[in-house]
Amino acid sequence: MKIIKVVDALEQFAPLPLQEDFDNAGLQVGLTEAEVSGALLCLDVTEQVVDEAIALGCNLIVSHHPLIFHKLAHISGENYVQRVVMKAIQSHITIVSMHTNMDNARGGVNFKIAEKMGLQHVDFVGGVKTVQGVDGCSLVMGDFSEPMAADDFILLLKKAFDVECVMCNQLLRREIRKVAICGGAGSFLLGDAIKAGADAFVTGEMHYHEYFDHEQQIQIAVIGHYQSEQFTQEIFKSIIEEQCPGVKCYLTKTNTNPIIYL
Repeated sequence: MKIIKVVDALEQFAPLPLQEDFDNAGLQVGLTEAEVSGALLCLDVTEQVVDEAIALGCNLIVSHHPLIFHKLAHISGENYVQRVVMKAIQSHITIVSMHTNMDNARGGVNFKIAEKMGLQHVDFVGGVKTVQGVDGCSLVMGDFSEPMAADDFILLLKKAFDVECVMCNQLLRREIRKVAICGGAGSFLLGDAIKAGADAFVTGEMHYHEYFDHEQQIQIAVIGHYQSEQFTQEIFKSIIEEQCPGVKCYLTKTNTNPIIYL
């Protein structure tokens, strides 16, 4: 099976027009007419990830975050992006990224986060854009079958996402049932979550001042950008295995989170 068939399957699930205007999802490096020898699935593409693909005999890397986000004026190996591009080309490895199009697609990143939390009745909140028959939106909301106290909610997040700490505002003094979600840097949707009547809002990043003035209005829970999106590769795997049977898929064993907690 050619690489282009795998790419088509991913883009049918999450069409590229669903991505945000600032994004650069899609083909990053390489050719798509080659026969796929295996696909390594990851969140970020680093030199170590490319080495892992080489060791596994994979000529395709599917990442969530685009390797090339800003224009490359030259390729001289002065930073990791340039070095990865060079190594991928030298090793005949194709790199494809499914970023905000996969964030926004039904069944995409935010739905996977909701699944890991055990939420039910998960659906989009706010304006829905439909592209090529696929609905897309940046915010989803679901509910727990049984409401829980705020401290238990935080403990659930720590366990489900294996996080060392959750950044929160003042703990809510009422039970939490409805939870709004935007993985990654989703703080811009806090207001939409409040308007939708969510008891809690889970995201990966927020700025200091955005925590103010929401005490007892909504439980803010920030679990880390990498941590919120770490299961995205599971989505890639299920799509490829269903639509492209026979293609070997590997979940990366490389932790690419550049942030450490000491």
